[in-house]
Amino acid sequence: MHKKSSNSSKDLFTISKKYGIIESTQTATQIYTSRGDIVIKKEMIAMLLAGGQGSRLGVLTQKVAKPAVSFGGKYRIIDFPLSNCINSGVDTVGVLTQYQPLRLNAHIGIGIPWDLDRNVGGVTVLPPYEKSIGSDWYTGTANAIYQNLEYMENYNPEYVLILSGDHIYKMDYEVMLEYHKANNADVTIAAMQVPIEEASRFGIVITDDNNRISEFEEKPENPRSNLASMGIYIFSWQVLKDALIKLSEEPGCDFGKHIIPFCHSAGKRIFAYEYNGYWKDVGTLGSYWEANMELIDIIPEFNLYEEYWKIYTKSDIIPPQYISENSKIERSIIGEGTEIYGEISNSVIGAGVTIGEGAVIKDSIIMKGSVIGAGAVVDKAIIAEDVTVGEGAVLGEGEMAPSKYDPKVYQFELVVVGERSTIPGKVRIGRNTAISGETTPDDYHGGVLESGDYIIKAGGVQ
Repeated sequence: MHKKSSNSSKDLFTISKKYGIIESTQTATQIYTSRGDIVIKKEMIAMLLAGGQGSRLGVLTQKVAKPAVSFGGKYRIIDFPLSNCINSGVDTVGVLTQYQPLRLNAHIGIGIPWDLDRNVGGVTVLPPYEKSIGSDWYTGTANAIYQNLEYMENYNPEYVLILSGDHIYKMDYEVMLEYHKANNADVTIAAMQVPIEEASRFGIVITDDNNRISEFEEKPENPRSNLASMGIYIFSWQVLKDALIKLSEEPGCDFGKHIIPFCHSAGKRIFAYEYNGYWKDVGTLGSYWEANMELIDIIPEFNLYEEYWKIYTKSDIIPPQYISENSKIERSIIGEGTEIYGEISNSVIGAGVTIGEGAVIKDSIIMKGSVIGAGAVVDKAIIAEDVTVGEGAVLGEGEMAPSKYDPKVYQFELVVVGERSTIPGKVRIGRNTAISGETTPDDYHGGVLESGDYIIKAGGVQ
């Protein structure tokens, strides 16, 4: 029989070394020996919800989950919460995937870029799986967590951090955990002030003088507060487990609609942790474009280059950039492996992009591997990965017009082109348009796609 080890860092290091288990981060791995077994206990683990389709991003997410969409010329959206985890000392992360998971799985791999390739903990991809009683898709945010109770129980956590995989921000979760402990909270919700006219898009909290939440309303029509939930929660483990089991039969069980109101009605101590930094929900084409453009401000509100809070990502082995003598670049992010022969201003260019001679790119996002032909003009567009734009084509001209395809998604001036699409040379494309698939000159009436119009070919969005 082995005696239960003490919690001292010396004993922890000795046991870790003896059993080949890596050293812990700030959220310590405590290891006990009992009857010859090793029991692992994590102070806090993270569950990262990354299964959403992101339908409001239109053709950008027809073949890829929203958290895997490129961002900032180098990263994918999921890199930000993953980097926050390791920068905060959270070294055990379950990533829950569902919609179009292939690229997300390949990007995460075994977690090497984020230092999450661990013998104990690290990153684990958690898709829906077949069980003895049948196979269930994740039907809501809380249902997804409920279906992975066994994964969480493996780590005997004291606290569970719930995250969304589709927000751009930097947050030290350890500070939020200390706040949770200081308030002896059962649930802590990260929240921030939003313009009152936008408050109906969020879960809204009303707090007392001690920041304890007295009321919670999910997307109210007439909000009585502008303090919005960010979809980031810390639960004391037993409170979360009990709520998930109690509401396990609730259809589409969701944190904002079900779990938080249940905990509130049960008299649990729920506190708001007010966050004042940069946070962007890039759930619409407009907010996604704006967040990218904010990266290239003279003094960016969100800085990718801070040494003390790095954003990590999987980097391909590709050659350096090539900038020709006739090219011109002004206030832009240029990814690795690009070849620039034309002019670029106020744009974000991904890795491996080619900009042809005489081409002009303005106020646009061009993702990895795309080719812009010689003499083409791209003005205020989002071009997804591996797109080919023919020589002399013009994207983004004329006046804005309402979308004939999906006005709820396409309500901005942007030309949006889905990945692996082809646009022939010399066509002219108006604003607030959507294109997906291999298009030919015959698809453009008189060589023109009017503002508000769309072309969705086979393999595109249905």
